[in-house]
Parts: sequence; C-alpha cells; structure tokens
Amino acid sequence: MIEMVVGTAILAILLVGIINTYQLLSTSVKAFREKTTISSLADYYMEVVRNMPYSQIGTLNGNPHGNLADIANPITTTINGNSYQIYYSISYVDDPADGTILAGTDPAPDDYKQVGIYIKNVNTNSTSLFSTKVSPKGLEGLASGGALYVKVFDSVGQPITGASIHITNSSVSPAIDITRTSDSTGSWIEVGLANSVNGYHVVVSKNGYSTDQTYPITAQNPNPTKPDATISNGQVTQVSFSIDLTSSLTFNTLNQSCTALSSTGVEVKGTKLIGTNPNVLKYDNNFSSNGSGQISIPNLEWDTYTPALTGATNMIYGSSPIQQITVLPNTTQTFTLILGPSTTNSLLVIVKDAGTGNPIENASVELQSTTPAYDSTKLTGGSIWTQADWTGGSGQTAFTDPTKYLEQDGNIDTQTQPTALRLVQTGGTYQTFGTLTSSTFDSGGNSTAYTTLTWQPTSQNPATALKFQIATNNDNSTWNYLGPDGTSGSFYSTPGTSISATNNVGRYIRYKVFLSTTDTTVTPVLSNVNINYVVGCFTPGQTMFAGLTSGSNYNVTVSLAGYQTQTINNLNISGYNVITVLLSQ
Repeated sequence: MIEMVVGTAILAILLVGIINTYQLLSTSVKAFREKTTISSLADYYMEVVRNMPYSQIGTLNGNPHGNLADIANPITTTINGNSYQIYYSISYVDDPADGTILAGTDPAPDDYKQVGIYIKNVNTNSTSLFSTKVSPKGLEGLASGGALYVKVFDSVGQPITGASIHITNSSVSPAIDITRTSDSTGSWIEVGLANSVNGYHVVVSKNGYSTDQTYPITAQNPNPTKPDATISNGQVTQVSFSIDLTSSLTFNTLNQSCTALSSTGVEVKGTKLIGTNPNVLKYDNNFSSNGSGQISIPNLEWDTYTPALTGATNMIYGSSPIQQITVLPNTTQTFTLILGPSTTNSLLVIVKDAGTGNPIENASVELQSTTPAYDSTKLTGGSIWTQADWTGGSGQTAFTDPTKYLEQDGNIDTQTQPTALRLVQTGGTYQTFGTLTSSTFDSGGNSTAYTTLTWQPTSQNPATALKFQIATNNDNSTWNYLGPDGTSGSFYSTPGTSISATNNVGRYIRYKVFLSTTDTTVTPVLSNVNINYVVGCFTPGQTMFAGLTSGSNYNVTVSLAGYQTQTINNLNISGYNVITVLLSQ
C-alpha cells in the first residue's frame, strides 16, 4: 500500500510537470503566432502606403486627406479565428531643418508625412502601433495652408503630456476629423490645414482629467470666450487649453436639528465662463438630494461653486464652508447646507475677520428697526482654527499661545522672516525632511465635526512636498495621526481636502505637518494652516434673521471683544438678503 501511494504521488508530480510544460509551450506558441500575424499585417499595410503616390497618402477624415482607413472606418480581417482592425493615423511633420512655421521661417511647413499603422486584436482589445515617415520625391510643394498650435497645461500652468486633441471641421472639403496627442511640452502643431473662419472645433481631454474645448458661435452663445479656431494661409493660430485631475463634491442638506433632508432641489453654479455678453457658465446643473440628504457630484472640474435652492419650501440658513466652496484638482470635498422654513423676507449675516477672511464665532449681531418695529440680537456659530505663527517655540501642550507648538524633530525652521515653516538651512543646503506637531486645540464640544483642511501657499516647488496628518479624540490622550483614507500611511497633500470621517469628530485635535525636498537648494513653505469645524449644526460666522417685514431702515450692529464694532444703517430688507460684515481687530 505504501509503495502504491508513493508511486501514485511520483506519477502525479510528473503529470503536473508535463501539463505545466505543455501549457507554457502552448502559451508561447500562441504569443509567437500572434506576433507573427501582427508583423505580417503591418508589413502588408505598410507596403500599401509605400506604393501610393505621395499626394494620396491620407485618411478618410484626416489631415492630410486620402482614402486610407482611419479609427472611425477601420479595415476588418479574421486570421486564425482572431478578428483584427487595421487603421491609419497620418500627420504632416514640420521639420526644423528648414525652419518652422511657428518661428515664421518656413512658409511651406508640411515637409513630410508621419504614418502610423494601428493593428487591434478585437478579441483581446490589445493594439500594436507601427510608424514610418514618407517624403515626397521632389521639393515640398504645398503653396497654401496654415497651422494650428495647441498648448495644453494644468491648473498651475504645468504642461500636460498625453492629452487627446480632437480636431474637427465639417465646413471644409474634405471634412476634418482627427485626433492627436500632446507631447512632453503639452503641445501639438497641426500643419497644412485649409482656410476656415471659426471652423476648427478642438476638444482636449485625458482619462481622469477635466475637458476643455473651443465653442461655436451660436444664438445661445454669441460671444464665446474661446471660439472655434480660424486658420489662414501661412499663419499660425495658437489655442491654449487648461485641464487637470477631476474632483468629487458632496452636498449635505440638513435642517437646523442636523436631520438629513431628502428630495431637496439644489442648483450648483461654477464661475468659469464659456461666453460673455450675455455670460454663459461652463457649469450650471440642478440636483436633488437622496434619502440620506446627500448630493454626490463626481468628475468635477476645479472651480468655485455656489449652491442655491430650487424649491420654495426651505431657504439657506447657513452653510459650511460659507456661501461658496473652492474645489481644487484631485480632491474630495464636502459642503453642508443648513436649511430652514422659507419666509418672504429674511437676512443672513456673515461675519469675517477683515485681516484673515476667516469666519468669526460668537460675534453679537443686533438687527433693529423702528418702522417696522424690530429688535433682535443673535450670535454667529461655527468657527475655524488657524495658526500662522510658530516663532514662540515648542513645549506647549494646549493651544493657548497661537505662536507656539508641541514639538518638532529639529529640522524645521520657525524663525526666518517672513513668518512661516521651512526646512532648516545649513551652509546653503536645506535638510531633506522635517516634521512638526501642533499643540492641542480644544473645540469645547465632544460632537465637534472637523470639515476641511486648508493651508497657504496652495502650491509648492515641484521638488518639494508639504503634507499633513490629523488626530482627534475626546480623552485628550489618544493621538492617532491619520490621512485622508483613514490610515496612518496616507497624508493630506492638497489644500481644501475634506477631513476623513475616520477621525473628523472629537473635542480635541492636533495636526502634524511633514516638509520634504528632493532638491536641497529649495524648501517647502507653510505660512498658515486652517481647520474648519462645526459644533452641532451651527454654521461658521453666520446667523439668520427669518420672518422679517420688508422695510428700508433696518440697522445692523456687529460687535465682539477685541474687534472694532461695525454698524450698517438704513439697510433695505426685501426678499432673501445676504450681507457680509468685516471686523477689524
């Protein structure tokens, strides 16, 4: 029996080895056969191009134009049970050897043609590219045509590589429908285009990024900010496009008791314009909150967005952040709307620090009127924790002196003017890494919700990095520093990011900032850090006066210890009104 078991095991091991070897050989044979098939197709369709007259080398909807297949009209063939699509991408090349049209030194910029052959295996969805250059026998000879110079960059002006540039024009014959890709400088130059006034429509996009484009002149948008491009003989038309990583924004609609409100209509408007006289917004959409009182908007372009209610039942009693939210690229952010019963006449007062622009909590706001008779005083709710000075040094556990902090590793410079955090510099060389931990901030309530982390400056030198972790608790002793995914391995690296729900509630909070550089001649800089927080459902720096009677002689007085009192006289109240009052220290 033992001999049979051992013999069977040895036989099984041998069989497994034979099967694995067979599978490996079978896979290798299939891969070799696939390469052979694709190479054979490439040779054949490349030879088709080589045997064509130079003037006829072009695609059905492309520039240059011809009868070769393009991505919209591929050639389909089946070999060994696999289906393949073959198509071409052809463009003119402006060789700098004889000058360029961009520099104004080459009146005939279409020097030769770049031919790309794409072979796509439909079964596996894999695509192979083969390319070559084709030159005319004689001298370059096109006597007409202009060029379109496309520049693509992100929100801070850095070039975007690999962006898709789709150029169409149905007003010329033959029609143009081509797709190009931006190079390492975020550029593409399309030469040899026919004359056309506002005829070339350009759309620039990239996976995971926002989209930018030119716009036709229409009755709805008679004055586009970026009209479809005009091409003239011998001229270069430059059009710039700005795209960046998209973000997500969630609106929470709550009543004054923090209960979620479903089926609430909200109109969300951005500030970017695609037309003027009249203004045409790039983003203006209506939404309705779900059963959890939320509106989730994914794939949102960076911009400043303002919400407004579309129904008549409720009105906005306050929001966090205040009124608007600035969405930065590649962030996940939250906007909370506190709603209450709608009244015919009302006044929302927003109180901010005149120096910092931050909302002020517990400011006294008195609204008075003799005709109609009215006198009411309220306090602003919600707040923001800010620190912009670390010159007082370390060793402070509780945040009582706003110039001090808890500790650092010795690599952070807190004294260099203007006041900010920097890496320590020794002999002209900066340290490569440093970290600093703040003192403990006491919000005063166990249910405090910390919403957004922002800091200045918002952008840093590309060789440097500035990032944060946050720790909250209710016992003032358990400090777990976490990032935006709720783990200790992640970091807040983009200003304006919403604080993770894993650690955004608690009476006590600290932040830990990390500074680093890969170039010891430069350092990241932190001039201030701000953390928005809400205790209960109060809204930062805001208070609402509802149920008012219309009138033109209301007086508003705003005061707080340590600030100069501000008074606004003869305020006209009619409908829903919002005013902002700035207090100076």
